[in-house]
Amino acid sequence: MDTLTFYIVDVFGLKKFTGNQLAVFLDAGNLSTREMQLIAQEMNFSESTFILSREPINGGYDVRIFTPKSELPFAGHPTLGTAWVIREEILKKPITQLNLNLKVGQIPVTFQGEILWMKQGFPAFGKIISDHNLVARSL
Repeated sequence: MDTLTFYIVDVFGLKKFTGNQLAVFLDAGNLSTREMQLIAQEMNFSESTFILSREPINGGYDVRIFTPKSELPFAGHPTLGTAWVIREEILKKPITQLNLNLKVGQIPVTFQGEILWMKQGFPAFGKIISDHNLVARSL
């Protein structure tokens, strides 16, 4: 495996060593899914993200999100932290918006100074279980 550049980001923190930690890896397009999973396991943060290319594709940056145990289609603080790294370390200029292409689809992130906003899709709900006894037994 080649050497990878990565950043440790404190998301939702006002200073270093606060907030939600996140590892963001650049230039990860040549990594296999297994390699990304192993790296996320080694980092052992709640999530690690992998930016596949420094160039946008279909209007956004392809990004994959992993926990130490599995890949996620979407997660909030990894989305915001990764967008910040793209702005600061790839684009290196102030911008007001960029898009991340995640497994769940394209997520726009808006910058208002140091505050970031994202617009995620509507939640999808599964089957509603109305048998309270079944729910109680499963808990």
